Amino acid sequence: MIVEDQAILAMELEMVLGDAGCDVVGCAMDRASAFEIADRERPDLALVDVNLLDGMTGPQIAQRMVADYGAAVVFLTANPEQIPEGFSGALGAVCKPFDEQTIRAVVAFARQFILERTVGATPRRFRLAPWLTTPPSDIAPH
Repeated sequence: MIVEDQAILAMELEMVLGDAGCDVVGCAMDRASAFEIADRERPDLALVDVNLLDGMTGPQIAQRMVADYGAAVVFLTANPEQIPEGFSGALGAVCKPFDEQTIRAVVAFARQFILERTVGATPRRFRLAPWLTTPPSDIAPH
């Protein structure tokens, strides 16, 4: 799932993810649309912009995606200072602009976490969430 308010960037991400073998279940531009898609599709992974059309709602989306759907979340942001402290349950964050190689590496990292509940090598240009640097024994963020 992609939560990004820049339509061209969302389309580019959708293409990259599709080429990487992912099924993109939806693209949302705001909190309400994100929750509507998540309720319907139950995504495994969400790429979420921190600052959306309806404000800095990315952290709220991330918290609910993790708590209610068990999804892994990766933040996307052009403003690293806006990444929430503790990262709101997200695995980490990628700063814009990014390239296809970075997104592919981040998806592979997230896939390993989703399937194996292990933390692999941190991808280039990926800021690992603090809770993953010293994970609890059950590796859950909440």
